[in-house]
Amino acid sequence: MSIHYKCRHCGVAVGTIDSVSVNSQELGFHQLDDQERMDMISYQNNGDIEVKTICEDCQEALDRNPQFHENQTFIH
Repeated sequence: MSIHYKCRHCGVAVGTIDSVSVNSQELGFHQLDDQERMDMISYQNNGDIEVKTICEDCQEALDRNPQFHENQTFIH
């Protein structure tokens, strides 16, 4: 099982954790409410987990252009 972190805006791979013995508390998933879990975490058929996050480039774009927060996606 691997955990893949992917940018929710541009789709770039941010990082991967390849570990058999990682629990949700170590990853901070326990701090998410049910809606946040549904929005951010998806389980793949092969047992991998994909976590939506924000890459540094998209975070910088959001910081420079706060109006982008109004859009679901701002990368075209």
